[in-house]
Formats: sequence, structure tokens, C-alpha cells
Amino acid sequence: MKRLLVIVMLIACGGCVSRPNVERMLLDRDEYVWAGIVNDGSMMPLQAGYGFDFSETNRYNQIQPLLLTSKGRYIWSEHPFRFEIKEGCIEILNADSCVIGRCGETLTEAYDYVSRQYFPPSGAMPDSLLFAAPQYNTWIELNFSQNQQDVLRYARSVVENGLQPGVLMIDDTWQEDYGLWDFHPGRFPAPKQMVDELHAMEFKVMLWIVPFVSPDQNLIYHDLKKHGALLRDAVDNEPRMIRWWNGVSAVLDLSNEYAVEWFNGRLDALVAKYGIDGFKFDAGDLEYYPQGTVSEGGFSAHDQCRAYAMQGLRFSLNEYRACWKMGGWPLAQRLSDKVHTWEALQTLIPNMAVAGLMGYYFSCPDMIGGGEIGAFLNASSLNQDLIVRSAQCHALMPMMQFSVAPWRILDDDHFRAVKKAVEIRKKFTPLILSLAKEAAIIGTPILRNMEYVYPNLGYASIQDQFMLGDKLLVAPQLTEGTVRTVVLPEGEWVSDTGEVLQGGCRITIDVPIDRLPYFEKIK
Repeated sequence: MKRLLVIVMLIACGGCVSRPNVERMLLDRDEYVWAGIVNDGSMMPLQAGYGFDFSETNRYNQIQPLLLTSKGRYIWSEHPFRFEIKEGCIEILNADSCVIGRCGETLTEAYDYVSRQYFPPSGAMPDSLLFAAPQYNTWIELNFSQNQQDVLRYARSVVENGLQPGVLMIDDTWQEDYGLWDFHPGRFPAPKQMVDELHAMEFKVMLWIVPFVSPDQNLIYHDLKKHGALLRDAVDNEPRMIRWWNGVSAVLDLSNEYAVEWFNGRLDALVAKYGIDGFKFDAGDLEYYPQGTVSEGGFSAHDQCRAYAMQGLRFSLNEYRACWKMGGWPLAQRLSDKVHTWEALQTLIPNMAVAGLMGYYFSCPDMIGGGEIGAFLNASSLNQDLIVRSAQCHALMPMMQFSVAPWRILDDDHFRAVKKAVEIRKKFTPLILSLAKEAAIIGTPILRNMEYVYPNLGYASIQDQFMLGDKLLVAPQLTEGTVRTVVLPEGEWVSDTGEVLQGGCRITIDVPIDRLPYFEKIK
């Protein structure tokens, strides 16, 4: 029978004790827990009954093998482990690889220590345009009909409707096939001309990519198979067919040198031939490297996920949705696809805050209004207020990304409200860029939850407002209606309306459709 120990936490930074395979960390009555499961951020701080196994899933988003508490405690492991939140404790299973310690008495001190120790900042950040201007993704407007004419029409409409050009991501179906990474000649008759025109409009261009190879591409498939570059089935040693959201494909084995060189070669050719600036690396989830598969280098699913993420470091323009143990690296991360609901909008702040606490501070909150195509097939069913509130929520986050065209689906008043949110972002772009550079060098999150900036003051459970840095409090409207409550910490604050307020209180404010409430600390 496995022994169960009560861990006596050490006050000194990095303190830990030897332990068996199952352990229990006692928690104080008012101690709160955050964990490295970004897509569950809205469930944090975690409650008794929550459990997670890092070996099983990444929940379609970034994961990091880390737990942090509001009293300075932490759990880190280089390998997957399982934990459960109990009344008064955290139970850690298969804990042999876990480092359990304490640094100080706050969430901030624990984060600062573990980030330096286990995922230090690289000193670099992704391309600054990802932060300095809105991003635009062609997915919702063009879905599975990506084509040169409509990509250019979309980009021109951005400019014609008074929005700032930025990074433009051309999504799935620009390519001939999965693994045949070149522009489809029917849909994109002159891709170099298209990219040149986009550059002339001051866009940078990214292409969607996945690590899958269609078996229908006989020459590519058999060449990769011959070189052992595809993940294999453990039973028959043939390439394993993986079911994913667009069908069934083989998947690259990135422990194989030929696979890495082949993949890099395809991407480099797109850069050289057409002037592509970077890539949106989709998939990479643990489920696409299932049990019963064999890789040349003996890679686990987690190793494959991480190897895929490392490919993006070759480009300053990149984007990832699924990552394992990549905190601190200059990769642009995004939240998993969100539906077009108020409930989904309310997950953005806590999920983004957890991403920052796990070292994924260069993050984007998915697409404005949601990223699931089904919600946008009938424009008359869309909630225009929700689109505006989503844009406002994005506006003062590290990145903001449009996909559905707001000029197409919104009336004049709602579109003006969206443009006003973009103008507010322009005002604070120097701050956002400064915080991104600080994150790259020091490792501090750009977007911070209230507990991080104001520890142990009763703010741990606040999920509807956040701090951009230490002095700008952002409180977007996340529900239907035009009234909300804001918690103002101690100090003197000036609101977006110019009103000077004394903190240490809760205030109720009016939030008309064109207002994004924010409060700058002046004392």
C-alpha cells in the first residue's frame, strides 16, 4: 500500500522534501490554487473535487506541469503527474518527479521563483506587430473556401473600414492538401502577387499549418514512410492513421531527423517563394499521438507536442493553441476556440490570466465574437452586443484578433463601438509593447489577475476584471446589460471617463455599449 505523507512546507525558496509516489500538500483555510491547465482557467481558483491528469490530455490548449497557491506554495514536475483538490489539501499522485516547495507568502512570489527556476524567459518575444495592431484571421469569413480574391477583398475591407492593418492569417484550405504545402493553384492563381499586395497594404502574412500528411498524397506519403518520418502503429509498424477534426491522416514523427528537415523545408520554401512571414501552427494536441504508436526516437505524446512547438521558434511570427512545457519561449499562444455566447466570453479573463501564470504570457484570447464557424452561418442570429463586448474585452489584452468582419455583421452604432475599442488599444499600445518586452526579459505576465498584483486581500476569485501591468485595471462588460460592479483596490484611480476615485471599495458603474471601463492608478 502506498504511503501517504503530509508535506511540511519549508519557508525558504526552493524548499522541498523527499517523498514517495503519493503525497498530500496541506492548504490553509484561505489558500487558493491555480494550475497549468489554461482551458480550465475559468474554474480557478480550484475547488475541492477538481482533478487533472497531465498524462492524458491538454484540454485543447496549453498545459504546464505546475500548481501555484496564494500562500507561496508550488508544485512543479518535468514529467506528467496527476493531482486532485481535496478539502484542505492537494493530493498528488505519481509524485516521484514532483518538486514541492514554497517561496514567500504570495502567488506573486511563488510565480516569480518558479518561472526563473523552471521556465525562464528567453529574452525574445514574438513579432511586435502581433501586439501593436489587431490581428485578422480569414477563418470565419472564408472558412473552407480560402481563395486569393476573397483574401484580398477581406484585407482591403479592413483598411477601407478604418481599421489598422496588422498580421493577416490565411486559414485552412489555402493549401493543395495536408502535407502538400503549396498554394492551391485554382484558388490562388498568383500567390506571390497576392502576398506582395498584402505587404503593400502593410499587412504581414501567416499561413495555417498542421503536422498531418494525407495518405492520398502518394509521393509525399511514401517518401516520408520510407524514411521513417511518420508515427507508426506498434502492432503492424505501418504509419498510424490519426483521426482529427478534418478527417484521417498520418502524422509527422518529429523525433525523426528527416521529418524535421522535410517540414522545415516546406515552410522555408513558402517563405522564399512567396514572402510568407510566419505560420499558425494548429493541432499538436496529445490525443494525436495516442497509446500504441511508435516513434523513431521513443518520443512520448508530450515530447511530440513540445517538438512541434519548437518548430515555431524559427519564425518570429507564429501562433500555437496546444503546448506542453513551453512557458517562457517567444511563441504567440491563443486560447482554444470559443463559441458565440456570453458564457464563453466570461472565460477569457480567467483563462488568459492562468496562461500568464504558466509562462504563456504572449497570448491571444481566440477570435472576437468566437471562433466556431457554426455560430456565424446565419448573420441574423448573431448578438451584436456580444460582438462589441468581445472586442472590448480583447482590446486591452496582449493581443486582439478579428475573424468575422465587424463591418459586415454590425450596424453603424455597434461598429463604431468596436472601432472605439480599437482606438483605446492604440492609446495603450506603448504600454502593451513595454509589458511584452518586460515579459521577454524578466518573465512577468502581461495580463495579471487581481491576486497577482494585490495578494492576500480577498481578490483571488475575481474573474471579470484584470490588471494590464500593475497600474491599469480593466473591467469590460461581460454580461448582457449596461451595469456592472468594479472592485477598486486601495489608492487613487482615474477612470476612462476622467473621474478621480478613491479605492478600497466596490463601485457600480454604467457601461453603455461604446464604453470599455478602465482605471489608471495615479497614487
